[in-house]
Amino acid sequence: MSRVRKVGLIGWGAIGRVVGSAIAAGDVPGAELVAVVDNRPLGDAALAPQMSVEQALERCDLMVEAAGQGVVRGWGEAILASGTDLLVASTGALTDEELSKRLLTTGPGRVYFTGGAVGGLDLLQAVRAMGPLSEITLTTTKLPSTLEQPWMDEELLTAMRSATGPLEVMRGTAREVPVKFPRSTNVAASVALAVGDLDAVRVSVVADPAAVHTSHVVEANGPQGSYRFEVRHRPDAANPATSQVVPYAVLRSLAALAGRSGQIL
Repeated sequence: MSRVRKVGLIGWGAIGRVVGSAIAAGDVPGAELVAVVDNRPLGDAALAPQMSVEQALERCDLMVEAAGQGVVRGWGEAILASGTDLLVASTGALTDEELSKRLLTTGPGRVYFTGGAVGGLDLLQAVRAMGPLSEITLTTTKLPSTLEQPWMDEELLTAMRSATGPLEVMRGTAREVPVKFPRSTNVAASVALAVGDLDAVRVSVVADPAAVHTSHVVEANGPQGSYRFEVRHRPDAANPATSQVVPYAVLRSLAALAGRSGQIL
């Protein structure tokens, strides 16, 4: 009989609440919600005892990050060094290559990454084993209000707020873009993780006032073949910067780690 994974959940926001509620309801066989970590007092809202990361590590063998890139940077190595596995949702933290290398080499805990709001990463990872791709692009389109950032000047903000059609607000690599949009472009880092090169993935971030759905279009070409993946998601009502599907992607990854059969790996 396989062991039950003792899960600690970091973050009780738009993603964490869905993930935590599903685990607590028994929807992920082989997983038990043991601890919730959040920097706000949650009271009865949390469906497991609220603890610090240090306390959770004494009781859990798997930590699920659903709180942002800062948690991965601040706690990732300590979690893995304690012998606890880590499932990362905020893959944008991996634009720091030194951090990425440390996470992949620190143990005895193991680090895993969820695909989040984009598909096809498993295939891109398989294609990458045949050799590097020559061209990889990602175009992410969202509502302008979800893309506003403190670093933007008034000219750009005004253009975004008054736009009547699609407006490109940034173009760069998967190394550069997630740093500028820490809550909106984890997908760029996930694609780069799949193909193994942050600088090879060219990213365009587009603000569109008509974007009822958030869209991500991944295109890749090379001697192995040509690949195109397009997804369109409804934004999360509580946090429009993320897509409704993201917590369910986390749950799918968690189910695989808990040993559920029938999973596509």
